[in-house]
Amino acid sequence: MQYSFEYLNNEACSLLTRLNQVQPFSMTMPMVKGASVSAKAFKEIIELLENEKAALRKNIYRFIKQVKRQQKAKADEKQLQAAFAVLKLRFNDILDQLDIFADVLSQRGENDTGVWLAGLDVLAEDGMEAIKLLADIPALMVYLDRGHGAAIRRARTRLPGGDENPVAIIQVPRERLVGSGIASSLIHEVGHQVASLLNLVPSLSAVLARKVDEGRNAGAWQYFNRCISEIISDVWALGHLGVSATMGLMGVVTLPRYFQFRLDMNDPHPAPYLRVQISCWFGKRFYPHPQWDKLWLMWNSFYPREGLDKESLRIMNAIELELDAFIEILIHHSTKEMRGKKLMELFPIAERQPDKLKQLYQLWNKKKISLSAMPPTLVFAVMGQAKAELEIDASAESSVLTRQLRHWAFARN
Repeated sequence: MQYSFEYLNNEACSLLTRLNQVQPFSMTMPMVKGASVSAKAFKEIIELLENEKAALRKNIYRFIKQVKRQQKAKADEKQLQAAFAVLKLRFNDILDQLDIFADVLSQRGENDTGVWLAGLDVLAEDGMEAIKLLADIPALMVYLDRGHGAAIRRARTRLPGGDENPVAIIQVPRERLVGSGIASSLIHEVGHQVASLLNLVPSLSAVLARKVDEGRNAGAWQYFNRCISEIISDVWALGHLGVSATMGLMGVVTLPRYFQFRLDMNDPHPAPYLRVQISCWFGKRFYPHPQWDKLWLMWNSFYPREGLDKESLRIMNAIELELDAFIEILIHHSTKEMRGKKLMELFPIAERQPDKLKQLYQLWNKKKISLSAMPPTLVFAVMGQAKAELEIDASAESSVLTRQLRHWAFARN
């Protein structure tokens, strides 16, 4: 049927026209230079999309030639329709990829928000600094979205259509801006990327599975194993931010009592009550100080265990009994990607001790040192420690950190 060939030819030409209307971000994104993503991230996004568009354009031209050949030969058009459907699906995959990156880049045109996000890019990059000699660190970008928690689309995972994502894209909730709590969410998500690069989750999972097989408090070790990905990321934030990480976590998991004690083995996130407990226990191990007991007593006063069912209490008691052993396993863990280093050795523990952070805050407050001379994660750790000790209120903290985000954004660009 001649009309079928004409139809497919017109549809292919229409698809080609729409593809040619998809312009590169460099032609469409309005943003001040200080709000830009890193040059590396921008380059890799443009190259991915332009390469995929070029490949699809080539396939469409090839399809149009095939239509014309088979029309002359009066061949069966059914296979052509199937081939066109594949081209159209590929076009939609490219649009899906475009939208993923557009969600990130379009916010860079928002007044103030764009520059904050560029500053948060720098903060996230600092959260990966510890592994720069151990792994090929990907470019990353931060954006805001609604929602209770943060999330990451890790680099080198698959995008719609199966293409490899060239950059790490970190989503943080708007309600976290601007204060030390946003660093907790952001560096937690960085921890997920780090765990992937260093192969931490599979290797630790194998160790924890052996602990389950040993039989002693097997339910506790099974729970640690189920939640190991989220625990590693919480620990990564704690290792860089000190008490600011735990207090930021508390802000995220401040939920009604019912949710605090939900022990769901299908959820990779620990129950909020246990998640705060684990963070406080790691905090005591890294940074010995009375503040951790103070925080944990406060959290217990908010969410007492009284009235819980016997099974929940049994599991929580078992987890508490094994928590010290679990901490030792995790902080001394190493993988071949870590080249002989243990996990704890990747953290700037000495610089993040509470007394050290307090001293830095006092020196800064007396105008004897500049925050701009410090790594971004250290700045957030200093401000978070000061906030925990009620040395600075939320309004003053937000003002200071806003200035720093702007400084980092413009210094990079």
